[in-house]
Amino acid sequence: MQAVVYRGKGEICMEDRPLPQLEKDTDAIVRVTLTAICTSDLHIKNGSVPRAVPGTILGHEFVGVVEETGRKVKSVHAGQRVAVNVETFCGECFFCKRGFVNNCQDENGGWALGCRIDGGQTEYVRVPFADQALTPIPDQVTDEQALFTGDLLSTGYWAAKIGEIRQGDTVLVLGAGPAGLCAMMCAALYRPAHIVAADIDRSRLEFARKQGLADEFVDPSEVSLTEALREWTQGRGADVVIEAAGGKDSFRLAWQAARPNAVVVIAAMYEEEQILPLPEMYGKNLIFKTGGVDACNCREILELTARGKLKGECLITHRAPLADAMEIYRLFENKEEGIIKAALTP
Repeated sequence: MQAVVYRGKGEICMEDRPLPQLEKDTDAIVRVTLTAICTSDLHIKNGSVPRAVPGTILGHEFVGVVEETGRKVKSVHAGQRVAVNVETFCGECFFCKRGFVNNCQDENGGWALGCRIDGGQTEYVRVPFADQALTPIPDQVTDEQALFTGDLLSTGYWAAKIGEIRQGDTVLVLGAGPAGLCAMMCAALYRPAHIVAADIDRSRLEFARKQGLADEFVDPSEVSLTEALREWTQGRGADVVIEAAGGKDSFRLAWQAARPNAVVVIAAMYEEEQILPLPEMYGKNLIFKTGGVDACNCREILELTARGKLKGECLITHRAPLADAMEIYRLFENKEEGIIKAALTP
């Protein structure tokens, strides 16, 4: 089968790989029907994910059909369409029982697919802990609508949830890339008064505008973001900030634009160390919430999708066969042709 493989820092390629087999009674084999490339895949390629294992098939955003299950799998069965969670988790350890599935203590727990074990940019995948990792897709939800359930939409849903957004708040989302767009989409579930999208890429701001995902749009390279927030909030600043950009200055912008006692959610993955300048922010009493997404709300996300409350498919700007993955990677990495997300069909 065809597969996109991480060979080592700076190198990915297409390879022929053998079909996966069940290894444990809790595994499932999934036939991939649609897969995608994530910015995290670029972080792996660039050597910014130390745990990534060379030789691994990339990909953690995908949907498919269950082909086979281990004898202990109870929640899904062969022939069922499923969304695949970015994280695999045992459901039994200290962290899983508290909902912190990103920190699952099993050796294959947390973000394993497409990082430490073979992922979904291929034709068939072995998925560990299938009962937790696979969510049946409602009949009325298409593969494209379900594609981002287990990662992007989970990231946005998690970020909005831990941001403690209240009705009437002003929410700033830094970054109008895929993760930021999903954060805007999920923040809207809490009925804030204003969602402010900030990005230095004007085409992405325009994309967010066309999709109706925010109320205000700011390019921080052209205007002062902190001043703009003060104008819209009677001088206070944003009630909640979701940092989804991961840029050189975006962490600083996040805490500067927040009002005193605000919640700042760090949903971005950085390639460089960030500095927490405590003397400068003294007295703002900010609450920072950081870390990898705890993607354990896939069922709720699919229910919201079925009701038309979440529309992840609007992010798909490009469609191509898996055989063209190297060209799509090039477009995605260089942000060419207005690409936001690509759906690849094996």
